[in-house]
Amino acid sequence: MFALETATVWLGLASAMIEGPELSADEGGFVLARVVESLGEVLPIAARAVASNPAVDLPLYGDAGRDIGTTMRDMRE
Repeated sequence: MFALETATVWLGLASAMIEGPELSADEGGFVLARVVESLGEVLPIAARAVASNPAVDLPLYGDAGRDIGTTMRDMRE
């Protein structure tokens, strides 16, 4: 329950921050790191909830997201 509560707070905070004035790189990096940590804690909870559904391949989605993120990062360089 604590992981879900924490993730909910970080989602609300991050949402409010991106709707306001532009964040500095340090501010954005800090918030993004906390959101990633929270996702890392709540995704296993969600995965357990859908584990009995053979149509759900969460590692596949994680790999695809990582590939997209790497490509986007490399495009900025």
